[in-house]
Amino acid sequence: MSEDKNSFLTRAESLSTRAREMSGQELLMLGVSQVAYCRTVMQDGTEMVAIHAADGTPMAIAEDEASALNAILEHEMVPALLQ
Repeated sequence: MSEDKNSFLTRAESLSTRAREMSGQELLMLGVSQVAYCRTVMQDGTEMVAIHAADGTPMAIAEDEASALNAILEHEMVPALLQ
């Protein structure tokens, strides 16, 4: 793995850890350009995965969770897990 990718993953893991302890308002203040989350949706009768910015703005739709996660990481964003 390249050093740039290692550095990015380290930053992402750190931010992801901090994000788990943040309130909804704090996540919004973190910035929509840094954090994204996924939600399962139905589109034309097919289950898909919608990608949303931290403020809930829809950004994209992927065929599955793995594709959604890859898209988030490719755009140098941090995926947030919803509970």
